[in-house]
Amino acid sequence: MDFKKVSLSYPCQVGILLVSDSDIKKLNKLYRGKNKTTDVLSFSMIEGGLLLKESPILGEIVISLDTTIRQAKEYDVNPYQELLRLLIHGLLHLAGYDHEGVSKKAATEMKSLEERIYRRYLKEAASLI
Repeated sequence: MDFKKVSLSYPCQVGILLVSDSDIKKLNKLYRGKNKTTDVLSFSMIEGGLLLKESPILGEIVISLDTTIRQAKEYDVNPYQELLRLLIHGLLHLAGYDHEGVSKKAATEMKSLEERIYRRYLKEAASLI
């Protein structure tokens, strides 16, 4: 993303869309030029200089439920826990973090923050079951 990390000190809105593998594959091809399924896509509404204080809409997160369920089995967690991880991952992208095409330090920073947030809210996600 071509903007600095966003301070989430202002109230904001995020749209969340849960889709199938085929739907997210179409979106991944259309918007990223990658003709393959992915677990989560984030679409920022504040790129290009628009500030959160000017618009409360941070962006949209699209998550494949098919991939969520598959990855939950692979990582030996329940689907709610994996959905939480993907939601956090998408939110971090909307806040300006990235792990592709960036330095190893920046990618590690995002992963570390994702893990810290995930651990913090893991108990709450587990209680949803």
